[in-house]
Amino acid sequence: MERTDHQTMRRVLRREVAGTIGLLTDEHDFRAMRRYRTFTFDDHTTYLQQVEDLLRTRASQGSHTTVALFDPEEYAEFCADAGLDPDIPSSRTRFTAELATTGPAITYEGQPLADLVPALVDEAVRQATWEYASTLLARLGSCASCGEDIGRAAFVRASHLLVHILETAPPGDRHLVCSVTGTPETLVAVLHAHEDADGATQLDEAEALEFTTVLALALGTQSPGGLVMRTSAPGNPDRIYGWRLRGERLEPLTAGEVFDAYCTDIESGDLISPESDVDYCAPPDLGDEGQTPGHHH
Repeated sequence: MERTDHQTMRRVLRREVAGTIGLLTDEHDFRAMRRYRTFTFDDHTTYLQQVEDLLRTRASQGSHTTVALFDPEEYAEFCADAGLDPDIPSSRTRFTAELATTGPAITYEGQPLADLVPALVDEAVRQATWEYASTLLARLGSCASCGEDIGRAAFVRASHLLVHILETAPPGDRHLVCSVTGTPETLVAVLHAHEDADGATQLDEAEALEFTTVLALALGTQSPGGLVMRTSAPGNPDRIYGWRLRGERLEPLTAGEVFDAYCTDIESGDLISPESDVDYCAPPDLGDEGQTPGHHH
């Protein structure tokens, strides 16, 4: 009887222990791991099927699982820095455990792996974009005239702009895209804002931080770029409008410019049929907030 009770308690504890699975999302990374003798998989498709089976089994047992992006190059660096043998399973386990807190990761909620993998890759891109933009922003240093931290001032300015853009947007769900082309790498950040039943705006904090950082980088470096907003509300056509980044200001795009941007093939220059039930329009007036520069002398 006592043995049965212990087994029951172990099963209960097992369900309450959160786990992390490091996932090799593409064939290239999978091949890189095959150089290790203890990595026994030899086919990426079979590997993904086995991972999905494991995720389903853990979910059926009530276990919580986080799926993290496993990067072979980062793994090799981790082992070298920690003095670990990369060709033993315990090293992979230690690296995967660290990924749960530092790397791109999402919670498994029963979704097919075909949906989970793109979401995980998107999360990795989002995190890399934020880290890269944050690094560039920090390197801007202080103003030679007044000593103010340029990056911090740009971030404050970007935060105020984002709040004002969301406040002036029509009711409904909002999809906002910021692109910056003047930095060493073209950066794109996306922010989704949803209205709850009380009409309050709900944001993903990580998305909002990334978006604000990328916008701040554009303002702090006065790089060319743009903001485009798409709003959706039941019973109304979607509305698409935007602004051009000019220095530290937002310059409204005309309805014609928005239409041309959405209805022209970037590569060929050919016209594309406009979407049905979509209104390509000028943006709401941001007043002084959109025109007043941030850090300036």
